[in-house]
Amino acid sequence: MEDYKKEFIEFMIDCEVLKFGDFVTKSGRKTPFFVNTGFYRTGTQLRRLGEYYAKAIQNTFGMDFDVLFGPAYKGIPLTVATTMAISEFYDADIRYCSNRKEVKDHGDKGILLGSPIADGDKVVIIEDVTTAGTSIGETLPIIQAQGDVDVLGLVVSVDRMERGKGTKSALKEIEETYGFKTTAIVTMADVVEHLYNRPYKGKVIIDDALKAAIDAYYEQYGAE
Repeated sequence: MEDYKKEFIEFMIDCEVLKFGDFVTKSGRKTPFFVNTGFYRTGTQLRRLGEYYAKAIQNTFGMDFDVLFGPAYKGIPLTVATTMAISEFYDADIRYCSNRKEVKDHGDKGILLGSPIADGDKVVIIEDVTTAGTSIGETLPIIQAQGDVDVLGLVVSVDRMERGKGTKSALKEIEETYGFKTTAIVTMADVVEHLYNRPYKGKVIIDDALKAAIDAYYEQYGAE
């Protein structure tokens, strides 16, 4: 596993974004782990988060694209932080763009915030965590309505590796439905590999009991 992935897992723990215990997802699944990206709350945290996203984008898509699109609302700071990191570390001047929840009819009119999207643009979509893939169905029409664009793919922070609408993961379903690449900074398999029976700051976060609970969860809800 690449060092930046290990660092990102520890970063999520430090920010209390990744937690372990007893939780219930929006879909009603009882889960022993939870990812809440709303706990990235400071400028320092967002700067580092943007760097990790930039590395994941570089590894999968390279930097030959024009626009990084983040669906409102959580995608707005992600596009800003990540395009700034791309500029700093890869010397690429990528435009950022998000949608508004309501169309603005005065001043800077329209549904977009940030850069316009034009014919011929290559677009990468950035999100926090995708479990069901429903938001892509809302995001793609907005992007495609802007012109003849090429959507290269989707990057998220964590792949929960759960079944989507069928037996495959949500990210794999998105790939097959829309015909573009998907990637994540880390998968939950990466998380378990890095933390299982390995102390972090003097504490074993995933011990045998928690590992058994995670395994049981994936037996029930894990993707193929």
